[in-house]
Amino acid sequence: MKTVFTTGEAAKICKVSQQTIIRCFDSGQLRGFRVPGSRFRRIPRDILYRFMKENGIPTDALESGRRKALIVDDDEELVELIRDALEADGRFEIRVANNGFDAGMMVREYHPDVIVLDVMLPDINGKEVCQRVRSDNTLDDVKIICISGMVEQDKIEDLKANGANEFMQKPFEVENLIERICMLLDVEPVAVK
Repeated sequence: MKTVFTTGEAAKICKVSQQTIIRCFDSGQLRGFRVPGSRFRRIPRDILYRFMKENGIPTDALESGRRKALIVDDDEELVELIRDALEADGRFEIRVANNGFDAGMMVREYHPDVIVLDVMLPDINGKEVCQRVRSDNTLDDVKIICISGMVEQDKIEDLKANGANEFMQKPFEVENLIERICMLLDVEPVAVK
């Protein structure tokens, strides 16, 4: 478990900008230390935890240290495959929705770090889900990876224009998906044994 955080890591955990963390650090609201011989700031876990509690910031991201993933797909076999791979990685907490309506409800309550989103859902399409997530500025930090068997380049561009960070065509290797998730979340990929 990590015991000291950079301002960037603290910002992700608190879901605020890095500038906000730096301002709080520089004003003395958030204590820590500077790396000797540099301008880098570091914040110990217990101090960050206390700061989050005092300011009403949910501490679940700090407590588990795991990133939250929401898988949205009505293909149960694929969902299981992705869930198993993320659980085996050990750094993710996973929730699943099998339609767009449930996904919309879950995104607000769960606030995932990443959404793996099937474009062809039984109720609403992935583009609409992207638009809804992007219309809520409290969800600006949520990354969206759209997955689909469709290949039209203009539809892929349309998804990205509506907020998708990445697109992967089905079928794909689950390892490649996890690699993309790690890249988007700035997490070290785990070497597969």
